[in-house]
Amino acid sequence: METPRADTPVVVLHTPLTDPSKLDQFVEDCLREGVRLIAVAGPDADRIEDTIDEIVVGDASQDDRFVVTSNHAGEPIEDVLSFASSWDGGSEVKEVRL
Repeated sequence: METPRADTPVVVLHTPLTDPSKLDQFVEDCLREGVRLIAVAGPDADRIEDTIDEIVVGDASQDDRFVVTSNHAGEPIEDVLSFASSWDGGSEVKEVRL
């Protein structure tokens, strides 16, 4: 699994996921590292985005758990990368495949 670096505020997660069992830990790593946006690109991106949102919210007992998510099913990866890199005034983007 690829862990985002602390200086990477934006992640593009490619789907389909090769190993969905890694998604929970990936999301926890993103939260710990201060990732501000997880953009999900590829087939089934809407379902993966919903799953990420559920992981972040959990039982709703921790109000400090937050990351913006977006899904980009059917969009060219160049457009997704452009969107992600312009997030929050310009950000470094890390592409991740799980």
